[in-house]
Amino acid sequence: MLIILILILIVAVGLKLLSLHFKYSDSNYRAASGNSFFKTIFDKGNYGEFLTFANLEKLGDQHKLMTNLYIPRDDGTTTEIDLIMISQTGIYVLESKNYSGWIFGDEKYKNWTQTFDNGQKNRFYNPIWQNKAHINALKTVINSDNDNLYKSYIIFSQRCTLKKINVTSPNVKVIKRDQLIKTIKQDIDDSPKLLTPDEVNQLYLSLQKYANADEAVKQAHIENIKSRATYAE
Repeated sequence: MLIILILILIVAVGLKLLSLHFKYSDSNYRAASGNSFFKTIFDKGNYGEFLTFANLEKLGDQHKLMTNLYIPRDDGTTTEIDLIMISQTGIYVLESKNYSGWIFGDEKYKNWTQTFDNGQKNRFYNPIWQNKAHINALKTVINSDNDNLYKSYIIFSQRCTLKKINVTSPNVKVIKRDQLIKTIKQDIDDSPKLLTPDEVNQLYLSLQKYANADEAVKQAHIENIKSRATYAE
């Protein structure tokens, strides 16, 4: 009986991996991120990012998608942007949070809270502030400080519950991944066109140099994050 259960489990896992591989192969995520199938599927952060990327691809090729951009900042360090979608209605900057549990947060407060059924609580840095720093760095390299051009999206996984989230800024959305397509379609429909198709393509090409960073850039970015965390302690 145990052998049969193990075989059923192996088959189920195999079918799940096969289904994910088909989805991964049909997506342009590998070309955009440089992440292999196993590095995508077995890394929680990469997997959430991939699912968001695959959803956005449904909007069509006129919307240019980019992932894992290492944008330089004024102090010589870099900030990593999970996902960008460049459209005629603006630049959608997406921060992916593949979290579980209950999520509590307010746009005005530095830290948000993740709570589990067993009572355990974790604090994490306000993702709206995090994405605002991404957008500020992006403004510098694009050389455009038109606030209407940038739209901040914080995307949480299906495994969590957004329990109490307070957001007041009009160009900020905090949603779960299953709400993304409906929300962003409505945003596109309600927004004026700020870029021409040529400008969309030019921006996409100009930002390519920040994508698919080499290991030296990635390692320097990680070391900088560690040093900032140590200093904060």
